[in-house]
Amino acid sequence: MYIYELPDWPNFTWDHEKLYALLIPLRHQQGRVIGRMEALGFRFREQAILQILTQDVIKSSEIEGEILDTEQVRSSLARRLGMDIGGLIPTSRDVDGVVDMMLDATQHYKQPLTKERLFGWHASLFPSGQSGLIKIKVRAWRDDSHGPMQVVSGPYGHERVHYQAPAADKVDHEMTVFLDWFNTETTLDPVLKAGLAHLWFVTIHPFDDGNGRIARAIGDMALARAEQSSQRFYSLSAQLRLKRSDYYKVLEKTQKGSSDVTPWLEWFLDCLTRAIQGAENTLKSVLYKARFWEKLSTLSLNERQRKVLNLMLDGFEGKLTTSKWAKLVKCSQDTAYRDILALVNQGILIINSERGRSTSYSLVDFL
Repeated sequence: MYIYELPDWPNFTWDHEKLYALLIPLRHQQGRVIGRMEALGFRFREQAILQILTQDVIKSSEIEGEILDTEQVRSSLARRLGMDIGGLIPTSRDVDGVVDMMLDATQHYKQPLTKERLFGWHASLFPSGQSGLIKIKVRAWRDDSHGPMQVVSGPYGHERVHYQAPAADKVDHEMTVFLDWFNTETTLDPVLKAGLAHLWFVTIHPFDDGNGRIARAIGDMALARAEQSSQRFYSLSAQLRLKRSDYYKVLEKTQKGSSDVTPWLEWFLDCLTRAIQGAENTLKSVLYKARFWEKLSTLSLNERQRKVLNLMLDGFEGKLTTSKWAKLVKCSQDTAYRDILALVNQGILIINSERGRSTSYSLVDFL
């Protein structure tokens, strides 16, 4: 029996004592981080917000197995937020659509969440009307014309069904109840409401595809309401991505459990706590990056060098080699080597111990 088949659905229950033991310190950390970020000053705060939003968009898509180009996401966000950061690149409809959904959820958090608004988010996620090579219903609830909506894993013929959503003919009613609850002021702590909204929406699973990303956008919208701020200073999606396997396991267990959703909310609050703690690292990163560029302000660097140095400061994965440089900025190996050698000569990069074909480079920590 799935949770939505229980006679008391959707009257969730939870252990207040357990949850408030987690919620009180979380709320304290949340307020402290927001205060520190707001004290940064406009320029640094803008950089922190851009870095966090970029991470949030990328990691939410990664959870579903979709890899977005970091520079495209960053450029799309900067354009839409009116940030003058330089080095913006063209962006695809797919990237712009994900960014539009996330910004609408967080920038306009005070506006009601409606059926039409959700349809708009869904259309922005799938501008071509397809999910990969499969045509899907866009701007509409699913109709189950190809069978019940199931979450499955495993090879064809040996699939494992993790979850089966409510029948399509119940979706409109289920979503009406959900939206009425989401838009109604209650005494429930808005952080707990964010966790419940996430669970409730993915349990209904109203769309052919994109339910996970939309659920996380709804969660971010609820968190923005909790803070009464459109400025995002931490990324919950980044933490969910780190715990992706556990995320799916706890959802599956909850959806096959009772109306007592304490374990899910405990897991959600723990994840959110780690996300807020991670904001401290973002703060340090932004300040380090700002001081780094101030120190290099008198040097003449080309756009390729600036782009790769920014990526290194943001902590891209793996080692920097000439071949990776060439791929990152779409230039020849010879050009990449000249760019790198100039930075080595200026004391910005150092050559790591490996030599030959595996020669790699690292940033000098001169601050």
